[in-house]
Amino acid sequence: MKDLSVTDALNRLKALPVAERPRERLLREGAERMSDQELLALVLGSGTRTCSLGELTRAVLDLFDRRGDMPRVEDLLVLKGLGSAKAATLSAACEFARRVYVPRGRRIRVPADVLPVVQHYADRKQELFIAVSLNGAHEVIASRVISIGLVNRTLVHPREVYADAVVDRAAALVAAHNHPSGRVEPSSEDREVTRKLAQAGETLGIRLLDHIVFTTDAYYSFLENAEL
Repeated sequence: MKDLSVTDALNRLKALPVAERPRERLLREGAERMSDQELLALVLGSGTRTCSLGELTRAVLDLFDRRGDMPRVEDLLVLKGLGSAKAATLSAACEFARRVYVPRGRRIRVPADVLPVVQHYADRKQELFIAVSLNGAHEVIASRVISIGLVNRTLVHPREVYADAVVDRAAALVAAHNHPSGRVEPSSEDREVTRKLAQAGETLGIRLLDHIVFTTDAYYSFLENAEL
């Protein structure tokens, strides 16, 4: 899949060398090396006559990103190409994962501790702004996608970032967003957003601990770089 996007590769699955197909790669390299879209492809198994596997996994992934939480089975059923059998399989897999393991309770001691919670978003083609609510012990309460933007920017307002954190009764918050460009250097807009979020957090009594800009293989911490 080195020369193709994940969607294109899944659409041409039978044309790929066997060793490069998702199932064989997972067995060889481990599930943690797979993208979200590849993992979905393994759960769904195949596309349909009207919707390729690549298109189907992309649509499901977009639904997850835009909802910010786990979709209900009825949300899945409205997607083109996702019939009742695939929707039930995916819903069951999600619920099992939720029961067995969720980010809730993970303790954030240093900026790098946030990466396992958010880095699976790093391969998205648009910027996603994520808010991670923390309790007084800096343990994760919830992680949510707040905004989905363009290829190189996402627009976010403090009220959107802190709305769920207030409901969570969070004591602190970590903001994070991916850079599809592959460069982690913050933009002037990133710095302005960070300043506004920090001010809003002071007013609400929910401290902004850090703002993380991340890619698939690197990150930038405003805290570590003395910008917060």
